[in-house]
Amino acid sequence: MLKKMKKAKRKRLLAMALAAGVTISGLGYSTTSFANDSTGNTVQVHNEVPKLIDAASINAVIGAMTLDEKAKIVVGVGMPGLFGIPKLSVAGAVGGTPAIERLGIPAMFFADGPAGLRISPTREGETKTYYATAFPIATNLASTWDTKIIEAVGKAQGKEVKEYGVDILLAPALNLHRNPLNGRNFEYFSEDPLITGKMTAALVNGIQSNEVGATVKHFAANNQETNRFTIDTIVSERALRELYLKGFEIAVKESNPWAVMSSYNLLNGSPASQNTELLTTVLRDDWGYEGFVMTDWFAGTNPVDQMRAGNDLIMPGFPSSSTAIINAVKDGSLDESLLDRNVKNILEFVVKSPNFKDYANSDSPDLAAHAKVARQAGAEGMVLLKNEDKALPLKKENKVALFGNGQIETVKGGTGSGDVNAAYTVSIVDGLTEAGYQLQEDLVNDYKDYIDTLRQQDEYKIKPSPWGEDFGKEIPIIPEKPLEVNEITQVQEDTDTAVIVIDRNSGESADRQHVEGDYLLTDTEKEMIENISTVYHEAGKKVTVVLNIGGPIEVESWKDKVDSILVGWQPGQEAGYAIADVLTGNVNPSGKLATTFPKQYSDVPSASNFPGTPAENPTQVVYEEDIYVGYRYHSTFDVAPSYEFGYGLSYTTFEYSNVRVNKGGKFKDTITVFANIKNTGDVAGKEVVQLYVSAPDGELEKPEIELRAFDKTKELKPNQSQLVTFELDAMDLASFDSEKDQWIVEKGVYEVRIGASSENIKGTTTIKVDKEIVVEEVNNALEPNVAFDELSKLN
Repeated sequence: MLKKMKKAKRKRLLAMALAAGVTISGLGYSTTSFANDSTGNTVQVHNEVPKLIDAASINAVIGAMTLDEKAKIVVGVGMPGLFGIPKLSVAGAVGGTPAIERLGIPAMFFADGPAGLRISPTREGETKTYYATAFPIATNLASTWDTKIIEAVGKAQGKEVKEYGVDILLAPALNLHRNPLNGRNFEYFSEDPLITGKMTAALVNGIQSNEVGATVKHFAANNQETNRFTIDTIVSERALRELYLKGFEIAVKESNPWAVMSSYNLLNGSPASQNTELLTTVLRDDWGYEGFVMTDWFAGTNPVDQMRAGNDLIMPGFPSSSTAIINAVKDGSLDESLLDRNVKNILEFVVKSPNFKDYANSDSPDLAAHAKVARQAGAEGMVLLKNEDKALPLKKENKVALFGNGQIETVKGGTGSGDVNAAYTVSIVDGLTEAGYQLQEDLVNDYKDYIDTLRQQDEYKIKPSPWGEDFGKEIPIIPEKPLEVNEITQVQEDTDTAVIVIDRNSGESADRQHVEGDYLLTDTEKEMIENISTVYHEAGKKVTVVLNIGGPIEVESWKDKVDSILVGWQPGQEAGYAIADVLTGNVNPSGKLATTFPKQYSDVPSASNFPGTPAENPTQVVYEEDIYVGYRYHSTFDVAPSYEFGYGLSYTTFEYSNVRVNKGGKFKDTITVFANIKNTGDVAGKEVVQLYVSAPDGELEKPEIELRAFDKTKELKPNQSQLVTFELDAMDLASFDSEKDQWIVEKGVYEVRIGASSENIKGTTTIKVDKEIVVEEVNNALEPNVAFDELSKLN
């Protein structure tokens, strides 16, 4: 109770206590002890030992800390369950900070991850389960283009974090989709930094509305899993500022995350967790970040260099790191004031945390309510790629033939630290059954029997993750069930439509492969699509493909064989329900791609250098494509994708009109862009409206287009319209000049393109900038240590 008293009252009580020579707990000081005076008599001594009671007490606490205590607080308690480290009281938490009881500093608890809280569902000696909600993966969330829905997901995640006794969630993750084969792209939002930053900020704001922390990661340029601990990422200053740092900058400035996690990789020759220019010059000096920085687990090579760089907390932590820090302070190689700075950053987090505030967590969050949030978000982010002759939505009277292993073992999300120990995953079979559709039961049972039989074999048995049971399961991939043409024909005769499920998964520590069964379809999958399409089309019936995937796969070679394609992504534990919501028309699809689907892998601008050199065991990866990532490359160099960035269909249609700007199109400080959107179809729906800018080439070369703003309409009824407005400021038009270390708007005419995708532009207008504008000057930082040729339109 005393801990919560107002500061003035605490001071008055403290003064009274000191005068009376008594000890009062909770006031922030231990005031009474006894010693012998020079005559041998016992006397009372007042030893004021500061206690951490609020932010105002931090400096006094640091002043009272021993060097050992300082070196202890900046190093985590170790990885629970590994190397003899005992598990934490929150089972499944992957680390935390130590308690220092004499100073009133409690222990903190950290837990993964991007798709929801990852803790252990079981605890020793208990029968109760501690499940968390598996939300849609980040690629799915980004495809909503709806920050309100993302914030709602964050609020639900934050409630579970708080109610399960965790102080900080190690999420969200926001590295870019530089290459579609990155194994962790499912944890990341997009190939574009604007949508990445906006989605991250929304999620962080939702999480932290519960007075728990969020951690944005992995800072920075951590865009592959191959040799992730040692790979040296070489990238230009401009590409860093405009792409790989920009999403972090938006998130920091718009949501103030409690923590930033530095990445494993080296960045232009220096480990990210030991890079002063990254963690101090850019993050704190340029952007004004005020939270604390932690390492990724086991990252970095030198704990003293990490302290100097501004990496406040070393995770998961080893005693040897504390020893090295102590020795460095003693021999003068580490200024103790820098250590104090890092300690202060950590304590400023501690005083905001639930455990510090003695929050009585319930261990019973409202999982049923959160499942509804997950289902809605999953459905809103699904992308309809194709829908010939209104193959979707499925008619209620249709009897459906479900093909593909993924109908049974539907993938909720990726593996590794991004997994969530949810109570269940709804399969597509169960989702369509619940929606009232009659399925061809013999076919469903054949798939169940096929999968069950193979799962009994050692090769395909499901096992605990090699990282431990808290990291979910290791699920070997079962080969797609072969189908004979006569079998398909028999099923066709008993059904009205076919739905084929293609599923993929990936995860932490390994990148995907440009091989059959991963980026490419297997021969069995190709034959399945070919034969089912032929049989059903000859009978005048439709074929739909559902992609239960974490990132793009090759679709160009087979997309014309089917009538409709729905990217269902990996939509969390409610997967089957969410996919059924869209297939049945209960939800009109409104998702748009936040990542490009190329025609072929060689069309990806980083294909020639991913994951680095030498090929057999890369030590370095050079971002030769520079600023031309994703749609920036495709639009600038006229490389047609299979499905472009921002693409997505609806069960209705929309008309764009009256695209215009105010102020006569002359830019000074801000300018407003307007567009009218009308639902011209016969069902209600939402439309994602995208604003791209085509900037004039001056001293700086520019991509053909860049996404500068976006919005999603409300649900518009047939014939209903909405005026959409975008206010652009100078930074929205700026490019980074690495020679001058400035964000600059060059003079000239800027074309504003309003569209339904990066290639489907519905209206244009122009903005005139009469003279160059220096928007912001930043510190010189992060120059590449290797010379390389950057991709250019002038090459």
